[in-house]
Amino acid sequence: MAAAAALEAVAPTGALWGLVQDFVMGQQEGPADQVAADVKSGNYTVLQVVEALGSSLENPEPRTRARGIQLLSQVLLQCHSLLLEKEVVHLILFYENRLKDHHLVIPSVLQGLRALSLCVALPPGLAVSVLKAIFQEVHVQSLPQVDRHTVYSIITNFMRTREEELKGLGADFTFGFIQVMDGEKDPRNLLVAFRIVHDLISRDYSLGPFVEELFEVTSCYFPIDFTPPPNDPHGIQREDLILSLRAVLASTPRFAEFLLPLLIEKVDSEILSAKLDSLQTLNACCAVYGQKELKDFLPSLWASIRREVFQTASERVEAEGLAALNSLTACLSRSVLRADAEDLLDSFLSNILQDCRHHLCEPDMKLVWPSAKLLQAAAGASARACDHITSNVLPLLLEQFHKHSQSNQRRTILEMILGFLKLQQKWSYEDKDERPLSGFKDQLCSLVFMALTDPSTQLQLVGIRTLTVLGAQPDLLSSGDLELAVGHLHRLSFLEEDSQSWVAALEASGTLATLYPAAFSSHLVPKLAEELCIEESDVARGDGPTKCSRHRRCLQALSAISTQASIVKETLPLLLQHLCQMNKGNTVAGTSEVIAVCQSLQQVAEKCQQDPESCWYFHQTAIPCLLALAVQASMPEKEHSVLKKVLLQDEVLAAMVSVIGTATTHLSPDLAAQSVAHIVPLFLDGNISFLPENSFPGRFQPFQDGSSGQRRLVALLMAFVCSLPRNVEIPQLNQLMRELLELSCCHSCPFSSTAAAKCFAGLLNKHPAGQQLDEFLQLAVDKVEAGLSSGPYRSQAFTLLLWVTKALVLRYHPLSSCLTDRLMGLLSDPELGPAAADGFSLLMSDCTDVLTRAGHAEVRIMFRQRFFTDNVPALVRGFHAAPRDVKPNYLKGLSHVLNRLPKPVLLPELPTLLSLLLEALSCPDSVVQLSTLSCLQPLLLEAPQVMSLHIDTLVTKFLNLSSSPSMAVRVAALQCMHAVTHLPTPVLLPYKLQVIRALAKPLDDKKRLVRKEAVSARGEWFLLGSPGS
Repeated sequence: MAAAAALEAVAPTGALWGLVQDFVMGQQEGPADQVAADVKSGNYTVLQVVEALGSSLENPEPRTRARGIQLLSQVLLQCHSLLLEKEVVHLILFYENRLKDHHLVIPSVLQGLRALSLCVALPPGLAVSVLKAIFQEVHVQSLPQVDRHTVYSIITNFMRTREEELKGLGADFTFGFIQVMDGEKDPRNLLVAFRIVHDLISRDYSLGPFVEELFEVTSCYFPIDFTPPPNDPHGIQREDLILSLRAVLASTPRFAEFLLPLLIEKVDSEILSAKLDSLQTLNACCAVYGQKELKDFLPSLWASIRREVFQTASERVEAEGLAALNSLTACLSRSVLRADAEDLLDSFLSNILQDCRHHLCEPDMKLVWPSAKLLQAAAGASARACDHITSNVLPLLLEQFHKHSQSNQRRTILEMILGFLKLQQKWSYEDKDERPLSGFKDQLCSLVFMALTDPSTQLQLVGIRTLTVLGAQPDLLSSGDLELAVGHLHRLSFLEEDSQSWVAALEASGTLATLYPAAFSSHLVPKLAEELCIEESDVARGDGPTKCSRHRRCLQALSAISTQASIVKETLPLLLQHLCQMNKGNTVAGTSEVIAVCQSLQQVAEKCQQDPESCWYFHQTAIPCLLALAVQASMPEKEHSVLKKVLLQDEVLAAMVSVIGTATTHLSPDLAAQSVAHIVPLFLDGNISFLPENSFPGRFQPFQDGSSGQRRLVALLMAFVCSLPRNVEIPQLNQLMRELLELSCCHSCPFSSTAAAKCFAGLLNKHPAGQQLDEFLQLAVDKVEAGLSSGPYRSQAFTLLLWVTKALVLRYHPLSSCLTDRLMGLLSDPELGPAAADGFSLLMSDCTDVLTRAGHAEVRIMFRQRFFTDNVPALVRGFHAAPRDVKPNYLKGLSHVLNRLPKPVLLPELPTLLSLLLEALSCPDSVVQLSTLSCLQPLLLEAPQVMSLHIDTLVTKFLNLSSSPSMAVRVAALQCMHAVTHLPTPVLLPYKLQVIRALAKPLDDKKRLVRKEAVSARGEWFLLGSPGS
């Protein structure tokens, strides 16, 4: 052992010698880790370990030498960072020498070299020496998988840390690696080998004359045909190998002459996976290839892609073929042309046009769509390609449109034209005259307007989409074109209710109004204003439901086009004026008409949210007007108009709440402060000075001795103050909170008291922590306790408790747990118990008017999870301790909590809670049944093993509920019966006949939705256990 003898000898201690003997002769594995630990702690040095191994390393028995080197290698793997440069030199010389040893020794030698390849103290030149020795002495592919992987690891380590040294080997390094990799079959090793080849290419290692050999040694695996074994611990998937090999094959243009014929061969094969892999690889290659690499193969590539798109039965192959054609065209487009070079793009596109354009003219139109897809794939690659193809194809398609008279054929042609128009949007043109569509503008507009006047709804729809795309082309449409377009959209917006065109026309109007606000302001808004005026007189005459429908369409059109500030300044006054005209008695206003106006106003408010100027304009214009109308309606008068009664109805006030909330949420703090300075004094002091037409016959005092109508308007105050940003200071807050608290327990008007409670809760939620918040909370708790104790205010006090609890739960306030306990205590109350159970649904649900994130409420993440953790154990204990007549309340509350809990949180708790959920299905309350069914259905899909344990109970209860008086319960029960089929088949088979017989009854249910679910569920049970199910 010449190299070991050269190491400085240090006498081994007896303990070390004993550990070595235990490992080498005693065949024990533990001593290796002990020796490594002692070396790391400084008890021994690596040299002492070598000395202790002396006799083992020189033993004539190969297995003994192998054990000795294995011990040294395992120590080095853990201690390589402690080695000095001199030690590394001697150890490498020793290991290189041992590569010539018996084949039983080689695996341990390779492990030692892997450890040394990780050494920071590795002197220059030794990496090359090690690899040369491996290439020369080791026949890698005859080694087991683990040892081959070790060789790849050594190469990878040296490529990472000694790149310049390895590059000094030139092509010898590449050739050596080719020999190492040649014949590799294990997927674990292939992943590493492919990565090494990719690095060889991407880091500019010399390939020399071995380019073809390197290609052959990797391309022999293409296409990958690998199916991972079941329960594979390594987790290697076929896709991993495909992507890794593709990265190699597509990494250099130097592979092109070998790879492209292979890809063409595989695309033309009959194997679907080979086709897909080849087309995807071609797509990747086009990113690095140029014209030179592709030139000789373009005709064959085009022929293969064309055949796959024309003849394939697989949509995936078609999609990949189109993507490959797009990439090929893009590659040819970006290659720099020399003055004397052939323009390959031009000739390639000419071939595509030659093979496809005649299909566009065929009378039977069989290959129209495949041809159009190929042309559009090529056209979408670059501006040059788009211009070339569009200028050739558009005249042909325009001619074909006029040749065909049937609507369905025209629709097909127009859809193709639409596809080419959309591609034009990808490219920008500085010079207006360069745009290829400029020469076809008049023909296109004429064609689109023909489509819009066609009786076919489907052709109209394509025409509307085409008009939208034409309008998106900068400076393409003239003012005359726009006027005609607006006229057509106006006409289409008033088609019959069952037509799809009016919806599409409204959407197109909104899109184009963003681009051409002046055209819509001058041509459409006056028509809609005139329509509204006509409608008011017609509706007053009671001129049938058609008039009412046109009236709604007019409102929808006004809101649809309100996309720009300039248009909003014309449409908003129109909508508000229309509402005021109703108030003046010119129109017999019904609830639905007023709600329709409010919905249009809300849609306009939503569109204004993105533009601060429009948002403020809407707010300061619409909010005072709505408040003035509401205040006017709430005033006592001798003669009550119809609208005044309508404006104070719950549904109308709810619609107005949505408008005010939407108009307030996006205000800046400064502007919101200006607004709050007017609106809060209006409700507290009756200050009506900022309202338009404010000559009211009486005072507005909703919190004092106001009428019931005035108190109802607190809902509008709620909508405003609960949508303000948190940092806006509310004037007279102390007085406002006390008034809201007082009104919340007003027994004469439940709507007003609920609105006051919600408003109080919304302000509590946003109020910063401190003494004032504590005072408000104490006032609320006192009010709740006083109201709940006895008297006529119990229901109102409970509502206040519920909303205050929700406000605190959302912000994790400490008092929320006390209030939740109080709410839980009410589950046993004879009068309030059912309402308290339903209250848990409110606590877990998202609101739409107050306590919303959009309205700047403080809503902490995962508040539902926290509520579940804090309160469900108490609900379960309460259920077990409650009398029989109270148990349904606990079940209902529990069901509401679980139904709205994220399922990943519920699944771990399912085993303990499932028995309660099943008991809830026996509760006579249909709300409990529906909530529980909604909770169980996803659990049947996500926790089949747990649910299988209760299959008998589940089947029995679901079948019983499929005959429930409630249609919603019947539908949900049948959906659960459908979901049950996802449980393990052996568990279900004993119930198959019983279920199929029982599901015959709901097939005759009087409700269509029930019959539909019954058919679906019964079909799944019929297929249960059949082959392929």
